[in-house]
Amino acid sequence: MKQSNDTSSASTNKLEHLAGKYLTFVLGKESYGIPVLKIREIISMLHITPVPQMPDYVKGVINLRGKVIPVIDLRVKFCLTNTELTDNTCIVVVQISQGGTESKQIGLIVDAVEEVVNIAHGDIEPSPDFGGTVEVHYIFGMAKIKNVVKTLLDIDQVIEADTIPRLGQLAGVAGE
Repeated sequence: MKQSNDTSSASTNKLEHLAGKYLTFVLGKESYGIPVLKIREIISMLHITPVPQMPDYVKGVINLRGKVIPVIDLRVKFCLTNTELTDNTCIVVVQISQGGTESKQIGLIVDAVEEVVNIAHGDIEPSPDFGGTVEVHYIFGMAKIKNVVKTLLDIDQVIEADTIPRLGQLAGVAGE
C-alpha cells in the first residue's frame, strides 16, 4: 500500500512540473500543446527548399531572416493522413535541446495554431499506457481543457536524437 502512495506522489510531482503555459495547435482533428518556452515564433508558410535524401517528414529548409532552418511536417512525422495546405497552415519555430547545452531552431508545419493556455497540474493526466509495443516517450501528458483532450508534446523527444545530426547537416549543406 505504501508503494502505491509513493508512486502516486511521484506521478503528482511530475504533473506539477508540467503545469504552465502551452501553445496549442491542431493536426487534423486532434489538438496538441508545446511549452511556450520552446516556441521562438509563428510564421505563415514560406517557400521550403527541398533537400534530397532526407526522411519524408523533413520537408527541407527555409531562410528566416538570413538563418537556414530545417522544417518538419508534424503530420507526416506522426503518420497522419496528409491534407492540403490551407490559409491556417503555418510554421511554428521551436528551440530544441541538443545534447544538453546546444540548441537548434526547427520549423514545424502545423494545420493551425489555436491559442496559448495556462494549464494547471490538476488538468494534466499522465501519458496513457498503450502496452509495451507503443512508444509514448515524446508525450508529457494529456491535458483536459474545456472538455477537449490535448496531447502535450516533449518536442525534444519528438525530434529524435538520431534526427538532430541529420538536421544539422541539412542546415550546413543549405547554408553553403
